[in-house]
Amino acid sequence: MEMNDAEDEEFGFSRNYFLAKELGGSAVKSTRKLSDINIVDEQELRAAVSNIEPKHEKEIEDLINSYKSLYPRWAFDLRCGLGLLMYGFGSKKTLLEDFASTSLTEYSVFVINGYLPTINIKQVLISLAEVLWDQLKTKRGAPSKSLAKDQQPFSSRSIDDLLSFLDGSEDRTNDFLLFVIIHNIDGPGLRDSETQQYLARVASCSNIRMMASIDHVNAPLLWDKKMVHTQFNWCWYHVPTFVPYKIEGTFFPLILAHGNTTQTAKNAVIVLQSLTPNAQGVFKILAEYQLSHSEEEGMPIDNLPEGILMARIACYIPITSEALEKLLVEMTQ
Repeated sequence: MEMNDAEDEEFGFSRNYFLAKELGGSAVKSTRKLSDINIVDEQELRAAVSNIEPKHEKEIEDLINSYKSLYPRWAFDLRCGLGLLMYGFGSKKTLLEDFASTSLTEYSVFVINGYLPTINIKQVLISLAEVLWDQLKTKRGAPSKSLAKDQQPFSSRSIDDLLSFLDGSEDRTNDFLLFVIIHNIDGPGLRDSETQQYLARVASCSNIRMMASIDHVNAPLLWDKKMVHTQFNWCWYHVPTFVPYKIEGTFFPLILAHGNTTQTAKNAVIVLQSLTPNAQGVFKILAEYQLSHSEEEGMPIDNLPEGILMARIACYIPITSEALEKLLVEMTQ
């Protein structure tokens, strides 16, 4: 009897599902488009966002304070050679910096803001090498002969030379450690494979310990097995803070806002990257046609080359001719 009831319930659910689909298909579709939205100025939108009154501040503060009991364990893990990887919803910038300022006071700490879109990995390695060089001189006084050759300016060295210096064991002991904290190691400026390989080599240096945070859902795909278990040697900690990404979000474009030409082109690229190659090809043809026929409102469908698959686009971003030219450059790279 119970089995028949379950089957009837399943049948009813299936029937209602297809009935809803049938009714949905016959209903009048909305003619509203994203382009109908009155898009505001980006500065005005950011100002409005900054004025949003925060909620649950007391609960968030209590949650972050509860993580302080883990500080001694984190410091112990780092001294033992493990790398710490913090994940969970909310900005972890304040948490990591508070840990460093309270539990790593006897060490040198080097902070990398990985959320910056313009971050340069070579400049990061140069600065890191300079900090390590200062530590070597402080620990040993006058540099020894084996270290004297390292007095060549770091800015003139290649990335491989910088990594060799950071990883060099000659005339060094493990009597000092340099701690590296990376806010958003999965940030857009650090997300490529080559940069992650460089960071993995830094993390494996004998005098360096690394602590980082991630926020992108696909961040673990940046690393292979060797990088995770041998070079980074990650020890994962789930530390959701529910703190707004105020600082990190400053450097990300607001799609529903007017901006400058470069920003508008970047917004359009974000949309185009979600399309299929065929649809991207169509838009490239349309953009080139629009630039050469600026007096026309668009390209007739009959003028499209044969074999091109037209795509139905669900969103639209207003874009100027200057931004369109920049967009074509972005698409061809």
